[in-house]
Amino acid sequence: MLAPPHADHGNDAVRLIEVRGGLGAVPGVRLAGVHAGIKKRKTDLALIALPGPHVCAEVITTNEIKAAPLLATTAALAADGDAIAAIVCNSGCANACTGERGLRDAQNTARHAATLLGVRATQVVVASTGVIGVTLPMDRLSKGLDRAFKALEDGPEAAYDAAEAIMTTDHVPKLAAYAWHENGERRVIGGIAKGSGMIAPNMATMLAFLVTDAAVSRASLQDALREAVDGTFNMISVDGDMSTNDSVYACAKPGDAPVSDAFKAALKAVCRDLAVAMVKDGEGATKTLTFNVSGAHDERQARTIARAVINSSLVKTALYGEDPNWGRIVAAAGSVGAGMNPETWSLYLGEHTWVERGAIEAMSEAEAHHVLEENTVYVRLDLGIGDATATAWGCDLTGDYVRINAHYRT
Repeated sequence: MLAPPHADHGNDAVRLIEVRGGLGAVPGVRLAGVHAGIKKRKTDLALIALPGPHVCAEVITTNEIKAAPLLATTAALAADGDAIAAIVCNSGCANACTGERGLRDAQNTARHAATLLGVRATQVVVASTGVIGVTLPMDRLSKGLDRAFKALEDGPEAAYDAAEAIMTTDHVPKLAAYAWHENGERRVIGGIAKGSGMIAPNMATMLAFLVTDAAVSRASLQDALREAVDGTFNMISVDGDMSTNDSVYACAKPGDAPVSDAFKAALKAVCRDLAVAMVKDGEGATKTLTFNVSGAHDERQARTIARAVINSSLVKTALYGEDPNWGRIVAAAGSVGAGMNPETWSLYLGEHTWVERGAIEAMSEAEAHHVLEENTVYVRLDLGIGDATATAWGCDLTGDYVRINAHYRT
């Protein structure tokens, strides 16, 4: 899904321009996506070469079971996090729960890519996604890396190839990029991601790689990435499951300056677009839900309630059935003990008032059903007790989701 070259975003203070090509929109970044033979037919190995050493920030899964590539990359960042030069990612095999061999395979992958690129092994980020409990076919992966190195190119099409190579059950590649002007210079941040199932509102079975040509300090990049992830990748749900390989890596040119407001806005915009693309491409999904909480005491309360609603299986199935069962939404919102006042909340479906002051149904079932027939549904819950807001994104849960995951390995 290449982003269309259109549209300004932001306000007078922070003006963002959506651009085409994801990572391919970032000057100097070269990419390739090849078939290494981890999957039977589809491309399964991506190589991303950065234009020189970059500072790198990471946000990884909180799952206690972490895949070998995460352990290898965290160690690499501790040694060379100010000088990352490349990213390698395979799909089809998660290299998780593979013991010492898995860790060696991840390290050897970085070492092989480093030799090709003429850098240190600790300057290479490695990532994997796919089936858990299976070891990497290193002979095929190494030969695939050789081909990927020879195929490195810049531009949107190369980024598309790399984004396609990291897909698992995804139907479409996911790319996003935004530009802004700062101190008379045009800057770009772009990204690619994968994610379709095992998506929970606390990271997910997802990978995202972000690169910018802006120069910033690593510490401020880390803070900005954490903030962006909290408001985007941590606010989506397909099925409520969390995997072992979830990770987001952001690379920027080395600098002493902290990230600017424009940088933060662009980073969040890229993360948001990639996150929303994941729920739109949710396994078996036919509808997407944008759920906004307003009138909350504080952002924490708003986020807690928003995440509870988009993670509810009953809300998801009602969405699939286009059933105007608003009681499921309110029940999910109140289930997390976040401090709802039963007399002050109101619910809105699209532009219509659905329920007022906790009990008065203002919209007929037929009217609500008509709105729910749309592929994209917007719902807002106003708590009526404050000014804080939060938005989360989800999708419906369908019979196709069960079919896909009942036979994922067979």
